[in-house]
Amino acid sequence: MATNNVLLAGRLAVVTGGGSGIGRAICSIFAREGAKVAVVDLNKKSAEETLSLLPASTSDYRAYGTNVAISSEVTAMVSQVHEDFGEVPTVAVNAAGITKDNFLLKMDEQSFDDVINVNLKGTFLVNQAIGKVMSKASLPDCSIINIASIVGKCGNIGQTNYSASKAGVIGLTKTAAKELSRFNIRVNAVLPGFIDTPMTAKVPENVKQMIEMMIPVKRMGTPEEIAEVCAFLASTRSSYITGAAIEVTGGLNF
Repeated sequence: MATNNVLLAGRLAVVTGGGSGIGRAICSIFAREGAKVAVVDLNKKSAEETLSLLPASTSDYRAYGTNVAISSEVTAMVSQVHEDFGEVPTVAVNAAGITKDNFLLKMDEQSFDDVINVNLKGTFLVNQAIGKVMSKASLPDCSIINIASIVGKCGNIGQTNYSASKAGVIGLTKTAAKELSRFNIRVNAVLPGFIDTPMTAKVPENVKQMIEMMIPVKRMGTPEEIAEVCAFLASTRSSYITGAAIEVTGGLNF
């Protein structure tokens, strides 16, 4: 692949939640743009399925089964990626996330804790582990991208836990950007709107239609449309962008 026509040639990217949805699309777009990709997912089989969709190259792409909510697993994954590829990642995307929706007055404590642990604590643990190896390597330009959500800014009925977790991701991103900039590490958040993924597939059809009518462009977004923004943020073309929370919503603002 000619390096002058791709955004991410020579970069090693770690993508959590890479086994489906937005994470899988990010892996695909990053591979198209010349990156080496470590596909990370709780379900290693799903991560391996993502590998089968990438351009044929066993050395440039690897799958890892990791629970991002457990610090020892995150640390071990980052160490294994370094060993397998023989280099430090210069890009990390935190796309791992879950939902356990219910109304505030009906939500049980475990559902709240589970979503916070994966979506917020998991993002913290990966930012911390990846940030440590990036900072020690003294690389010229590194990029961490955290997938938040428009509901982290605006809230959403039935998603107290999810909205809180994604609001936390936005705050974490802005603080990490301030702390890590001296190591040439940029940290940004992407806020997807209503995207056609396995997560939104569970939404009743009549609710989908109602939400689509609220979206100025009158349709759901695709995972690839989120991935394209991530590719830009991962590249040196966004070298003066850090601490940003970029909305990719088709104009939706609840």
